[in-house]
Amino acid sequence: MTDTILCKRCKKDKTKLAKPPFRNELGGTIYGQICSGCWDEWLTHQTLLINHYGLDPRDSKSKEFLYQQIESVLLNDKDGQDIDTSQKGDIEW
Repeated sequence: MTDTILCKRCKKDKTKLAKPPFRNELGGTIYGQICSGCWDEWLTHQTLLINHYGLDPRDSKSKEFLYQQIESVLLNDKDGQDIDTSQKGDIEW
């Protein structure tokens, strides 16, 4: 039987993630509130951010930036970081 969740982002009953995406509080929050479809959409956007800004997800500044974007986009239903082509290779917040 597939577990479903009322997703905070899309506001629909959808399939939940198989496991938390991170081993921290944010991962638990995502697991409890975000469906797998919305998480997949986030991963696509995250890839754009990583490639555009040349982020290294292992770097603490890059990780902090990505976590802030997750909080904004997935958990607070706000707009994410736009891809600003004038800032290629640099994070500007």
